[in-house]
Amino acid sequence: MSKPIVAIVGRPNVGKSTLFNALAGERISIVKDTPGVTRDRIYAEVTWLDKTFTMIDTGGIEPESKDVILSQMREQAQIAIDTADVIVFMTDVKQGLVDADAKVADMLRRSNKPVVLVVNKVDSFQKFMMDTYEFYNLGIGEPVPISAASMLGLGDMLEKVVAHFDEHAGEEEESDIPKIAVVGKPNVGKSSLINKILGEDRVIVSNIAGTTRDAIDTLVEYNGKEYTFIDTAGLRRKNKIKEELERYSIIRTVTAVERADVVVMMIDATEGVTEQDAKIAGIAHDRGKGVVIAVNKWDAIEKNDKTIYKFTNKVRETLSYMPYAEIMFISAQTGQRIPKLFETIDMVLENQTLRIQTGVLNEIVTEAIAMQQPPSDKGKRLKIFYTTQVAVKPPTFVIFVNDKELMHFSYTRYLENKIREAFGFKGTSLKFIIRERKEGE
Repeated sequence: MSKPIVAIVGRPNVGKSTLFNALAGERISIVKDTPGVTRDRIYAEVTWLDKTFTMIDTGGIEPESKDVILSQMREQAQIAIDTADVIVFMTDVKQGLVDADAKVADMLRRSNKPVVLVVNKVDSFQKFMMDTYEFYNLGIGEPVPISAASMLGLGDMLEKVVAHFDEHAGEEEESDIPKIAVVGKPNVGKSSLINKILGEDRVIVSNIAGTTRDAIDTLVEYNGKEYTFIDTAGLRRKNKIKEELERYSIIRTVTAVERADVVVMMIDATEGVTEQDAKIAGIAHDRGKGVVIAVNKWDAIEKNDKTIYKFTNKVRETLSYMPYAEIMFISAQTGQRIPKLFETIDMVLENQTLRIQTGVLNEIVTEAIAMQQPPSDKGKRLKIFYTTQVAVKPPTFVIFVNDKELMHFSYTRYLENKIREAFGFKGTSLKFIIRERKEGE
């Protein structure tokens, strides 16, 4: 079940980022600790009561002139319509109702996506109530007054947002067909790969129209198994402003990754691995997805006996936080190693859902502890009582210890390596939750 996606749209300076930060709280810092993950706060996970969703800030460059503002907002709104389940349309009570608001409201209304109209900067409900009513004129429902800066009215707003979830939740998630997102920079060959897969005789294809988001989902049957391919490339509209493109392609990537079981991360062999690649891969890592790195256009490279070795090292170095990712060298143009790609996807899917029995797991951990003593601090030594797997996709383990503070990141990583040595888990990240319990509990 992928998390619902909520996008914030609105004119410059109405307070989108303030709201974003108020809702994301400190959780955003998790994103920061992953090397190579974008510092731009484009997306964050928000949990409210029992609901978790991914929030996207569509804002980009802050333009100067009036007509540019409108075209930028339309652009944002279009992205939100393409990718989000619920759209938060933000206005500003102090600036009042502006022409651009009305035009964007029209667009949102026509999209038939659920929209929550939010009026920001209402720091006193008494004082600004009449001004808030003015926004009824936009014709997209009841305005919700909030003050993002003073954290007022956020509960009422979130109530409206999550009220829209249930209708859509699970709509496209019923099936057991694995979802594969093909991601990468523009022009790296995402569409060519999907077209090549579709062009193979052994593949039976049907396009699934009307999925809740407008990514192009294609059902593929390969060697008797079914897969849904999510293609993010089909969403690019022409004549985009260049700088925006990068940000938007990342937003689309986030939404595709969010829904996928396995992410095929395409890298252009002729360019080598770039910072943009690291950002995109970071999102998949962050979200605990299975990852296959497909180096495309490999047929276009001058090779000697060291080429693969060198290139692999470079990729491993740049994406050092995901040593588990499988790397393969393909050509979307010639179809080179496509059968191997499917084999790899199958293996990663299997590892994403692998469950290890608690008994076996604890044997491995006990052995690991015997080989390398847990760290100690000021005479107090870390004790590991017990480890158990609590979830799959990604495989998630809880380690019970005497003192969380003593469980250093490096020791967790050591245990992870030992668990991987024993059980494989190739292609998938593993998640570790450290819990404290007192002796003899």
